[in-house]
Amino acid sequence: MTSHQIDLEDDAGNDDFDELYEPIIGPLSLQAITLGTAAVFMVVGILGFLPGVTSDLSFHNGPRFSGHHSHAMLFGVFMVSVLHNFVHLGYAALGAVSSFFAQTVRVYFIAGGVIYLVVWLYGLIVREDSSANFLPVNTADNWLHFGLGVGMIAIGILLHLRLRAARDRVSPGAQ
Repeated sequence: MTSHQIDLEDDAGNDDFDELYEPIIGPLSLQAITLGTAAVFMVVGILGFLPGVTSDLSFHNGPRFSGHHSHAMLFGVFMVSVLHNFVHLGYAALGAVSSFFAQTVRVYFIAGGVIYLVVWLYGLIVREDSSANFLPVNTADNWLHFGLGVGMIAIGILLHLRLRAARDRVSPGAQ
């Protein structure tokens, strides 16, 4: 363990948290993957407020707090609003905080993936010009949310399996 790593042990003296720092995808650790994901959400949340990256940011046609009347389009493709951008920034903060514990990382990815799949279904059901479209979402958003949902759940499940395998190595037969 290097000097910048935190050594946390559970009540039985098992070191369950080393897997935060062990490479799991090439040189990337569980913590690095989580912080990287959080950083992407932070950048997207900030870009949603920047003219040039987000089109139609004028006072009259720009992003509304919420709703389908927001004409702002991130990269000219994805509908955004102030609420939508704050959701991305909040999700980034949750990722940064959860990155310090292996169990919270798993919950971050699985719960986040489920939420994105619910938002995908919401986007399929609600018409783009409906007042119920409070996020707002369009077809591009819907399929992005689907991909994020499936990908995040897959990462969360893989992390769960990895944590279980690590615990079995430390204390075989323990449930």
